[in-house]
Amino acid sequence: MANEEKLRDYLKWATAELHQARRQLEEVEAAGSEPIAIVGLACRYPGGISTPEDFWRLVSSGGDAIGGLPEDRGWDIERLYDPESHGEGTTYVREGGFLENVADFDAGFFGISPREATAMDPQQRLLLETSWEAFERAGIDPASLAGRQIGSFVGTNAVDYGAELSQVPEDSFGHLMTGTSGAVLSGRLSYHLGLQGPAVSVDTACSSSLVALHLAVQALRQDECSMALVAGVTVLSSPLQLIGFAAQHGLARDGRSKAFSAAADGMALAEGAGVLLVERLSEARKNGHPVLAVISGSAINQDGASNGLSAPNGQSQQRVIRQALANAGLSTADVDAVEAHGTGTALGDPIEAHALLATYGQGREGAPPLRLGSVKTNIGHTGAAAGVAGVIKMVLALRHSTLPKSLYAEEPSPHIDWTAGAVSLLADETAWPEREGFVRRAGISSFGISGTNAHVIIEQAPRPDAETEASAEPAAAPTVEVTPWPLSGKHPDAVREQVESLREFLAGRPGVGAGVVGGALLSGRAALEHRSVVLADAGSGVGSGVVSGVVVEGVRRPVFVFPGQGSQWVGMGLELAGA
Repeated sequence: MANEEKLRDYLKWATAELHQARRQLEEVEAAGSEPIAIVGLACRYPGGISTPEDFWRLVSSGGDAIGGLPEDRGWDIERLYDPESHGEGTTYVREGGFLENVADFDAGFFGISPREATAMDPQQRLLLETSWEAFERAGIDPASLAGRQIGSFVGTNAVDYGAELSQVPEDSFGHLMTGTSGAVLSGRLSYHLGLQGPAVSVDTACSSSLVALHLAVQALRQDECSMALVAGVTVLSSPLQLIGFAAQHGLARDGRSKAFSAAADGMALAEGAGVLLVERLSEARKNGHPVLAVISGSAINQDGASNGLSAPNGQSQQRVIRQALANAGLSTADVDAVEAHGTGTALGDPIEAHALLATYGQGREGAPPLRLGSVKTNIGHTGAAAGVAGVIKMVLALRHSTLPKSLYAEEPSPHIDWTAGAVSLLADETAWPEREGFVRRAGISSFGISGTNAHVIIEQAPRPDAETEASAEPAAAPTVEVTPWPLSGKHPDAVREQVESLREFLAGRPGVGAGVVGGALLSGRAALEHRSVVLADAGSGVGSGVVSGVVVEGVRRPVFVFPGQGSQWVGMGLELAGA
């Protein structure tokens, strides 16, 4: 009898242990495939694009951001341009996608001395600015992040800043090592924001930013960090790439990428910076951060020994697409559109198109054809920032339920067998296909000249459940005649510019309520030294008076003092206020 009781106890214990082990295994498996939310965006791209809203205006209107060679970098443009160039220090192209005012940088805002700022690659400066903006756009105060396990994953290509300087200013020489280091692109973000998660700079050339995103997703799912900045950046500080690609006859003479078009004759070199802030979906919901879209799957691979070191490999592209679909647990018909690598070269475009026809173009019975486009037709090939540009485009397309047209697509390339699968080139803007019971999804491809391929699948943000929606509804606000709109900056001029920017923003948006504006300005923005409050009429939402001031040294937060009553603690209120 005693032995039977011992056996029963042992079996109960073993059953409980197995149940616990099974539950832990399920939790590990769930964490390994948890969707990753994109909660913040920021960018700089050609054509004066400085916000995601600018970006969407350009691509949704079919805009062209290509312009002349930059005149603010000390290039000898007259000597550089030669229409008969074969790459001997010249280029046959005099247009591309270049950033405006790339030398502008408020070093004091980030506590950087003018000497160090001069020695810093503009790519580092752009990332500091856009990363700060990505946090604020997610409703997170960047000044509150020090010590948190937040990662920074940066895709880069090459650092050519200072490559053509015959001599370096003596007072900046000591900063050149960190100022021109690719590794410091990610490390500087962590340093200035105080982030203590993984800091990784990735150089796989054109696929760098999507590879960085893939690594960030893995780090989040393995709990190596709670959030992650993911960025890609390219600035052509010197004309070396223009000269190099001209020697290979890889550039379009008119400086425009005509992806998958019969007119395709090469790529357009361009610049840019794009930043995503990503977080596990469950954490984003818990923290009340805006879920702009969800990353459902990603994959990277390599061409290996193919038909040339820098030549694309169609079989590898097919594999990376299938790997990303498997990672997301999806079929080809579950994806509606692909933002292609699509550089506009006569060699690369047909290889990529046939890989898409062989994968997404198959198994679509009863589903619309895959829609295909490339943002490079609008802004050029932004190198390490190209993949993240594709992600930003498709996040915005999901939110607007619209697929922008791909320029120069009126006559598709005759070198592509478009009958081999159900793939349709986006020659016109198209409403996102509505399919009952289907979530809207898009794939984004990036292929590096190094042979490293990346593919990411994103989908529309899920609707919160009823309980979450109910808890998120704000309490009824008291009726007030005036609503304060708080603004702050490191310098009084910066605050004055914000006041004017706010007025310009509201001028074209008469329906925005004063309370909504005030809440957005108050939550998730750094409270800097110089401050102003615009007093807004609650009925009209129009700002009237402005009250300005500066934080007194040592005073950090308002304090409410409740000294009680009675004479037993004489002067207690004064002592508390003094403390």
